[in-house]
Amino acid sequence: MPSQTELLFELGLKEEVVGITNFCVHPEEWYRTKTRVGGTKKIDLEKIKALKPDLIIGNKEENDQFQIEELMKDYKVWMSDIYTLKDALNMILSLGMVLDKHKEATNIKLQIESDFKHFIPLEYLSDRGLESNQRYWQKVAYFIWNDPYMVAGNNTFINEMLKTCGLQNVFNADRYPEVNVTQIKSAAPEIIFLSSEPFPFKEKQVLEFQRMCPDAIVLVVDGEIFSWYGSRLLKATTYFKQLIEKISSH
Repeated sequence: MPSQTELLFELGLKEEVVGITNFCVHPEEWYRTKTRVGGTKKIDLEKIKALKPDLIIGNKEENDQFQIEELMKDYKVWMSDIYTLKDALNMILSLGMVLDKHKEATNIKLQIESDFKHFIPLEYLSDRGLESNQRYWQKVAYFIWNDPYMVAGNNTFINEMLKTCGLQNVFNADRYPEVNVTQIKSAAPEIIFLSSEPFPFKEKQVLEFQRMCPDAIVLVVDGEIFSWYGSRLLKATTYFKQLIEKISSH
C-alpha cells in the first residue's frame, strides 16, 4: 500500500522493507531498488514467497480479500482500514508499536495533529468579510476517474480531507460512484477537483469539465495529498492552504 510504504521509510525501516507494490513510488530510491510484488489488487504470491517476509502490511480497501486470506495462511499479516484522519493517526501509532518504532511514529502523529489543529478551513475564511463582487466557493466534486466518470463520495478518506478544507461534497453516495454528465450538471458543483491519481487528469480534461460546468472552478489537484493517509499527511495542510488561497482568489 503506497501511503504505508512511504510511512515505513519515514519510520526509518530502510533495510527491513524487502518488497513493495508497483504503485509505491515514494521514496523514489525504494521504487528503483526494492523488489516489486505486483499491484495492490494483483499481488504476485510467488514473489512474496521468495522474499520470506516476517510481516506483510496491507489495507482493507486497496488489497484483494482472497489474496490477503491466502497470505494469512503462511504469514503474519497486519491490515489497516482508514476512513478518517483519526483512523490514519491511530494507524501510524499502531504500526509504530508493531514495528518497534513507537517514538518515531508518535513524533509523526503529533506533528500531523498539530498541523491540522492550526489549519484554517475555507468556511472560516469566509467570515473575513467578502467584497460585494467576490463569491464564497464551497460545493465541490472530486473526480478520480475519467471514462467512466467516477467521484469520491461518502465514507472515503478523500471526503474527510474535503470536509477538513471546509468543502461540501456534492455527491453523497458511498465510496466511489460512477456519475454521468446529467448528474454532474444537476449537482452544480462550484469547484471541480480532478485528481492526479489514479487517473492522471491533465489540461485536456480541465477544458472538457470547464465546458460542461462553465461557472465552476476546475483544478487538477494532488491526489496523493488527498488520499494518502500515512506520513504524506505531514505535507497536507501546507498544500491545502495553498489550494484554498487559489480558490479564494477566484
